Amino acid sequence: MKDGPAWKIVLIDDEEDIRDVVSIVLEDQGFSVAAAENGEKGLALCRTLSPQIVITDIRMPGMDGIQVLQTLKEEIEDIEVIVVTAFGEIEIAVRALQLDASDFITKPIDEGALFVALDRAQKRYTSQKALKDYTGFLEREKAKTAEELIRIYSFQKNLIENSMDGILACNETGQVVTFNRQMEKMLGYKKEEIKGRRFFPELFEENGDQALKKAMAGPEFGGENRLFLYETLLKTKAGRTIPVQVSAAVLEEREEERGWVCFFRDLRQIRKLERELSDQAGILHQDKMMSLGRLSASVVHEINNPLFGVLNYVRLMIRILNRGPLESGDAEKFMRYLALVEKETERCSTIISSLLKFSRKSEPRFGEVDLNGLLDKCILLSRHKLELSGIEQVSRIDEGLPVIQGDSNQLQQCLINLIFNAVDAMPRGGTLTLSCSHDPREKRVNLGVRDTGAGIKKEDLPHIFEPFFTTKKEGYGVGLGLSTVSGIIEHHRGSVSVESRPGHTLFTIGLPV
Repeated sequence: MKDGPAWKIVLIDDEEDIRDVVSIVLEDQGFSVAAAENGEKGLALCRTLSPQIVITDIRMPGMDGIQVLQTLKEEIEDIEVIVVTAFGEIEIAVRALQLDASDFITKPIDEGALFVALDRAQKRYTSQKALKDYTGFLEREKAKTAEELIRIYSFQKNLIENSMDGILACNETGQVVTFNRQMEKMLGYKKEEIKGRRFFPELFEENGDQALKKAMAGPEFGGENRLFLYETLLKTKAGRTIPVQVSAAVLEEREEERGWVCFFRDLRQIRKLERELSDQAGILHQDKMMSLGRLSASVVHEINNPLFGVLNYVRLMIRILNRGPLESGDAEKFMRYLALVEKETERCSTIISSLLKFSRKSEPRFGEVDLNGLLDKCILLSRHKLELSGIEQVSRIDEGLPVIQGDSNQLQQCLINLIFNAVDAMPRGGTLTLSCSHDPREKRVNLGVRDTGAGIKKEDLPHIFEPFFTTKKEGYGVGLGLSTVSGIIEHHRGSVSVESRPGHTLFTIGLPV
């Protein structure tokens, strides 16, 4: 993949197995690799070794990958950072790209994707270093006129033409003097159509060029006469608009403006990732609404019983009052009836509150999760459905379970999905066992959902977590449930596994403590 001296890479990940495996793979390809288990140690290695490339996990205790990326970009100018994300973290990946990460790859790390990202990072590093050397050359030579600037650019044609960013430069009169291959690709113009023309305003939507120049003159985006990570829209030859990120600088000599140069980064891929994030959120909510529909009928029955009791007690109290003034024995009955009404009303309120909280469309929010409380909510919402299906529910939950970090609402969605699948697997009744145990050696908790149904066919097992795969009859499911469970648990840096045979199917969710 490379020639000359070995490229130096610093690998930062809090999981020892990943550090070991990825290091071996990279060293087999001739890279020089140093690994660190957290962000602080990774930064220390970077300051000591001056690597060209850093591969960092996003989610780590202490300093996370985004903080590592920001710090490296502030401290080490010539460095490329590849971030490693989990499923459902597209929004964070987009944030990393906006902070000038060279690329991102997802867990579990695929060798092919890893080497593609490394190849892109190497090319980007080489290109940007050459551009920096070229800029230094311009400063050393003290180019006096725009004409001399053009002449020097001609000697660096390959550097400009092969840049991953679109490059456009204008002289002091606004005439385009540089319009590289990436600009041609983005906008659909040939450089012969553009060079020598005062074309800059035509590249933007209405007054977009003036807004860009105003931003360049102010301090907000990098300082006076400089622009860094400014976002705007460019207009293509076909009349379409494309989102871009701009870095730019005014070229000055003896305090006189001699032109300006802009570097445009195409943001269409980032916008696509943002749309995918929105789609994923929609799928999660769609799955939750399907679960809610299945819960509703059961919850109506669950609420009906206590409401019937409340109604009867109220009628009894009205009947007593209609007889005349309360006697001492009647007052005692009243207090007993009111206590029962309060208890049953509170039961209804708890069920409704749990259902409303489950149904609410909410942004993913990680915090402390009480596993006992989580399991109690799932049992409360599904209890009547289990009773109607002739299913006995058994709980085997360890005492003293640790608090974990996660999104309580999403984890509840996973468990409700697994409970419903278990109910579907036992149409003639059976036993549903919910378990939760703590493994201190592995620093994880294991949540289990076991049923005594027919089991999953051996040939279906490898596919059950694939989107839209279903073994149910048409009209009974679209195959999103287990795919959603898998995605949510990956986002929590956990794992989900299944073992199945006739009379025994066990889904196990492992979550880090």
